[in-house]
Amino acid sequence: MCSQKSPLASRFRGYLPVIVDVETAGFDPVKNALLEIAAVIPDMDEDGRIGIAEVHHSHVTPFPGAKLDQAALDFNKIDPYHPFRIALDEEQALAKIFQPIRAAVKRHGCTRAILVGHNPAFDLNFLNAAVDRCGIKRNPFHPFSTFDTATLCGLAYGQTVLAKAARAAGMDWDHSQAHSAVYDAERTAELFCGIVNRWKDLVAAAAPEASAIA
Repeated sequence: MCSQKSPLASRFRGYLPVIVDVETAGFDPVKNALLEIAAVIPDMDEDGRIGIAEVHHSHVTPFPGAKLDQAALDFNKIDPYHPFRIALDEEQALAKIFQPIRAAVKRHGCTRAILVGHNPAFDLNFLNAAVDRCGIKRNPFHPFSTFDTATLCGLAYGQTVLAKAARAAGMDWDHSQAHSAVYDAERTAELFCGIVNRWKDLVAAAAPEASAIA
């Protein structure tokens, strides 16, 4: 691992924020299948502003014995066994997602990744359940800590629903693409980066005023 933290690592106390969205066949991370996962890795420019650097994605084959709730499939419009999905089994899918995250953690001198999500307990619970099923020993994510964009959007924009928060932030929202892991992860990443950068601007704007008072 790098001996020095990058500015991105220093900004988040040694953690690398990675924006994740999953699509599933229900609400139970133990019984219901993980069907799709996307991860967005950010980077920081020389001015200290963060933005999307990498997007990684995989369709996932339901694990043996997984329960598939039809209501969930109707909602996310996923046919788990469609031949054109080119899905990987859970272990292969997680390896595909984790490898670039581990590389980014090392590159930035971070201790580990921290999951950023919109109501992230859902995503983290499914991720951790899949990790347990596959017996993966090197999960790059913190096992329970997260950054919640629903909370951040409630603070910044007064909206907690992803689509409404995106619109409040001045972003376009395409309902036909929503509930795709890649689309939702990218929109969540844009919101997260936008809020972090907006906070940076607010702090910078307040600094001269604070210095004058002092």
